[in-house]
Amino acid sequence: MKHTSLIRNVVAVLLAVLFFGGCNAPKSSLKKFDGFFASGAYDKSVEFAQSKLGVGKKTKREDLLWTLQLGAVERLRRNHETSVNYFDKSEELLNKYDTHNKALDTIGSTVVNENIVLYLGEEYDGVMVNTYKALNFMALKKDDLARVEFNRALDRQRRSKEKFAKEIAKLDEEIQQQEHGKDGAQVRQNIENPQVDAIIAERYPNLSAFEAYPDFVNPFTTYMAGVYFNLVGDHAKAVDLLKESYGMVPDNRYVAEDLAVTEKVLDGQQTLENTVWVVFENGLGPTKKEIRLDLPLFLVTKEVKYVGIALPKLEFREQAFDSLWIKAGQANYQTLPVADMDRVVQTEFKKDFKGILTRAIISATLKAAAQYAMQNQDSSGGSMASIFMAVYSFATTAADVRIWTTLPKDFQIARFGIPEDRLVRIHPSGGAPFDVKIPDCKNAIVYVRIPFAQSVPMYDLITY
Repeated sequence: MKHTSLIRNVVAVLLAVLFFGGCNAPKSSLKKFDGFFASGAYDKSVEFAQSKLGVGKKTKREDLLWTLQLGAVERLRRNHETSVNYFDKSEELLNKYDTHNKALDTIGSTVVNENIVLYLGEEYDGVMVNTYKALNFMALKKDDLARVEFNRALDRQRRSKEKFAKEIAKLDEEIQQQEHGKDGAQVRQNIENPQVDAIIAERYPNLSAFEAYPDFVNPFTTYMAGVYFNLVGDHAKAVDLLKESYGMVPDNRYVAEDLAVTEKVLDGQQTLENTVWVVFENGLGPTKKEIRLDLPLFLVTKEVKYVGIALPKLEFREQAFDSLWIKAGQANYQTLPVADMDRVVQTEFKKDFKGILTRAIISATLKAAAQYAMQNQDSSGGSMASIFMAVYSFATTAADVRIWTTLPKDFQIARFGIPEDRLVRIHPSGGAPFDVKIPDCKNAIVYVRIPFAQSVPMYDLITY
């Protein structure tokens, strides 16, 4: 009777946890959403993302993720007001999560996996939310609101370095807390195991093989803020931002021209007029895939039936086109990179990875310890419980692959004078050209978004 009761209780707990968070539902949901988006079925992308949101005041774990996706898709469809509304919700959640108590998240991620906790977003998520809101407001000719959003985006970038330092300190606290538990010695040994380091180095060879932007800054945000403040007459602030941008992308001659012209405008030597900026939001940024690793944990014996971890790994996608070629009058121009979102994402992923790996090792150690303890009970019930624990360990070993998948791979720009006929022909390298007529205005921004080579180019025409 006792034996039957034990099995029943173990099965009940196992099924409950698997139902509520053990499986990797976010992975399959993102795959379906990305499938709609890749086929150009933006309406279906929106419908699917909306179906994943909590209703009313009830917040689901992935609400932030889906509001980010919705804000980006509606922006692509030029539904700027709707896009702002979704990004407002994203920002509301980001601000709420800034004060979120992560203690329960740590427990949930080690007992089950990181998919059971809230998607709290990344720092670049927040920066891009405010940047996109600013660009939406520029398209809606609400410059005062655009100013607010650019200032918020710049402030988020400033605070990122401070937040990252706090997160590193918090991770050290988590490790120390685990050391005080009954399996603390094994946890510390496994975290510091050089064999684990060797396996990670083999499976993540490019984790450090890239050049990070300084202090986790997104050069696109800094550059566009500089252009905006220049257009609205705050040339002193524009000079500072464009200097910072030029320092990050010194090979981009258009940024150099922006800085040189703005310094002359600030000195009263000339005015800002008759200029077109073409901004190219190109391709799609990285996704995350799950990889499973068997670990040489110190606790492992032949009596432990499964020990492994699952980790996320960035998977990089293609550009839509190498660049845009632009014909304006008799002159030709080519867009040049101003920011690489792959680098922005990878910089933050590298920063997060130590915590992700540490929590995965802690989780695997605790599950293995429980498996081992159950196996060595002097009862057939203990043996059966150990089997269920092995099944539980396998089923709940899942990586958190949640990521904002509608961000671009890179941002490119070009800058030139308005041609006499005010006609600009934009030709993606290898794609079909399209024309943009510049209306009667002093300056204009043509903002082009092409997620895939096969997708129809979408553009905003913002005039000043």
